[in-house]
This record gives sequence, structure tokens and C-alpha cells, in this order.
Amino acid sequence: MFANIGPVQLLIVLVIVLAIFGTKRLRTLGSDLGSAVKGFRSAINEAEKEPTEQIGDKSSDASFDNTPVDAPSKENHS
Repeated sequence: MFANIGPVQLLIVLVIVLAIFGTKRLRTLGSDLGSAVKGFRSAINEAEKEPTEQIGDKSSDASFDNTPVDAPSKENHS
């Protein structure tokens, strides 16, 4: 599909993009894209460094031993 695109055609596209957006806008777009990629990579590295919880560890399970039980009602049903 893109086999027929040569350096002359790429240069023409670059000139058209520069004419439409301008150099300042392209510079900010490039820096925004770079900071987004940097943030994405750092988030992935942080996620890999966080320790994962062990599935067999039951110390963090809920304890139902101390759960209060509702007292029976002392109302007279006569």
C-alpha cells in the first residue's frame, strides 16, 4: 500500500503539515507526545515493581469470630 511513497512525497507531506499547523504547534505536539510516552512507561514500571499479594495468604481474610449476633426479640407475642 505504501510501497510507492518515496522521499519526495514524504517531503511534500511534511511541507503541507508545516503549512497547516505551523512549527510552534508541531513542537508542542511532539513534546506532549513525548511526555505521554514517558508517563506511560513510568506507570508500567511502577506496576511491575509493586509486590503482588499471595493468593494463599489468609492473614488478610475477614474474621467472622467476633461478629455480633442480633439478640432475639423480647417482645410478647400474646
